[in-house]
Amino acid sequence: MPALPRLLLAAPMSGSGKTTITAGLIAALTARGLTVAPFKCGPDYIDPGYHALASGRACFNLDAWLTPPEQIAGILARRSAGADLTLIEGVMGLFDGYSGADDTGSSAHIARLTATPVVIVLDARAMARTAAALVAGLRDFDRRLSIAGVILNRIGSLRHAQMVQEAVEGSVGVPVIGYLQRDDALTLPERHLGLIPVAEPGRWQAWLSEVRQRVEATIDLDRLIALARAAPPLVDHDMALPRFESVPAGVPPIIAVARDEAFSFLYEDNLDLLRAAGATIAFFSPLRDTALPEGTAALYLCGGFPELYAEPLSANRELMNAIRAAIAAGMPVYAECGGLMYLTEAIIDAAGQTHPMVGALAGRSVMTSRLTLGYRTVRAGCDTWLWREGETLRGHEFHYSIWEERPMHLPWLYACLPDAMRPATFKEGAIVHNALASYIHIHFLACPHAAQRFVAAAAAFRHGATV
Repeated sequence: MPALPRLLLAAPMSGSGKTTITAGLIAALTARGLTVAPFKCGPDYIDPGYHALASGRACFNLDAWLTPPEQIAGILARRSAGADLTLIEGVMGLFDGYSGADDTGSSAHIARLTATPVVIVLDARAMARTAAALVAGLRDFDRRLSIAGVILNRIGSLRHAQMVQEAVEGSVGVPVIGYLQRDDALTLPERHLGLIPVAEPGRWQAWLSEVRQRVEATIDLDRLIALARAAPPLVDHDMALPRFESVPAGVPPIIAVARDEAFSFLYEDNLDLLRAAGATIAFFSPLRDTALPEGTAALYLCGGFPELYAEPLSANRELMNAIRAAIAAGMPVYAECGGLMYLTEAIIDAAGQTHPMVGALAGRSVMTSRLTLGYRTVRAGCDTWLWREGETLRGHEFHYSIWEERPMHLPWLYACLPDAMRPATFKEGAIVHNALASYIHIHFLACPHAAQRFVAAAAAFRHGATV
């Protein structure tokens, strides 16, 4: 088996600085001339943008709840091809996953599935020797993991770093390979759904340059590389994308995909599967383009922050008219979360301002102070061009908006099945003509047949056939 140098950066809890340190390490290693393959555990869309910016290559998600666990090692190997080293940012705390009963979907689960050594990012402010107890607890909680090192974050002084290092190495025997000193200049800006995506305007390159310089000054990169190179070979994995028995004949159908500051929440794997199933992907901007890409045969409206760009989205009436007409004509449209919001009659932003939207779905998307989030298991409510009635699949949702005044006569797209957070089944999403809209995000690697059906529907619409 070929070597795959790799490390997973995890923490005891969210907010420890994993994203900052991971992005800084990727930037520092890249500046050395190494090709780094970045990954993010869990369903997150925002953090991968920082790692892609730092590495110059796409960052992919590793989620052992959304996608079959047996695929994880293959995804890692496939997406690491050509890289000198792979860095994986964890999600939440090391053992935090789908529920409190086990660690399914957690960083620890990913580390076990891929035999990846773990480096703990420890927020050490306001502690010294207690840091050793935390590291010991993380190491001993599951001895199947290899805790290879520790990086200290938000250190107050050189003496503070030395005290914590002495405690951790002396009492636990896990090496401390460096630290970052506490500095507000390194804090990434946040808002209601987490960090601000790098797809939006910002001083991202300046921030990344500053973090890289701090990492180079106080973290032992040579030791980090050595730990990564000590990772065992990956075994029992298939690097290939799912294979499709047939693809549409002739010119590939065009699937138009929304991509700009307002719409950026999309898994690259989904696009790759659509291409593998025979589609051509054409990106467009709902903020700036006045027409869909020429030859569009299907539409993919992904998630994002339409509520923050509601005014310019609303001003682009030409494109919204074109989308409404396409839906009325029966074009296959798949809309997730922010895409659903865009298709309603209006978005009511956090200030209470009303911004007219496409209007293909009656009702309004209203911003609230309540966060709806979590993994979901859903069951298709009826046959559509994408799902068959009764099919179950896994997804996740993460939003502050609600769909008010939804007409009750609209067919529901999904039934969300009971889970630990919601003990009762509830209905979700909607179907209008061939537009499928939902707050649920789906990862196509868990259901590659969806990509094939998506492309087949686009091909049928292009040829004037019934979808």
